[in-house]
Amino acid sequence: MSATTDPTYHGSFLMPSIAHATVADAMHPGIMTCDPDAALTQVARMMATHHVHCIAVMGISHVHGESLVWGIISDLDVVRAGISGGAEKTAAAIATSPIVSVAPSTPLREAAELMLTHGTPHVLVIDPAKQRPVGMLSTLDVAGILAWGEA
Repeated sequence: MSATTDPTYHGSFLMPSIAHATVADAMHPGIMTCDPDAALTQVARMMATHHVHCIAVMGISHVHGESLVWGIISDLDVVRAGISGGAEKTAAAIATSPIVSVAPSTPLREAAELMLTHGTPHVLVIDPAKQRPVGMLSTLDVAGILAWGEA
């Protein structure tokens, strides 16, 4: 597959540059979640159906009536469990990706540096006032700002 681009086009006025962007500018609002006892096949179907690369596992801990995130399952976690004969494993057992979280107001460059430091392609975005997840930031979201942000 090849892509044709106009070399004179230098970004969009709708997106800030990486130097000025915050996590809120790039993140996907909302998160896909599953219960800790969800089967590997259920998690894989969610990812395939919704074309997402990670699912948040909601824990059994509750604060003010809300479930807290227990872990993140990446597409690589699903592949790892699937090829190692772990089809009977639960979401809680396969959630091996580290949880790194940031606020929506965090500078995007800082969030990207956290991704690199922790070796994770996804960062959970937490509302600091409510202490609950409001979205997910991926390396692809950062690439979008790099590609389309103002030059």
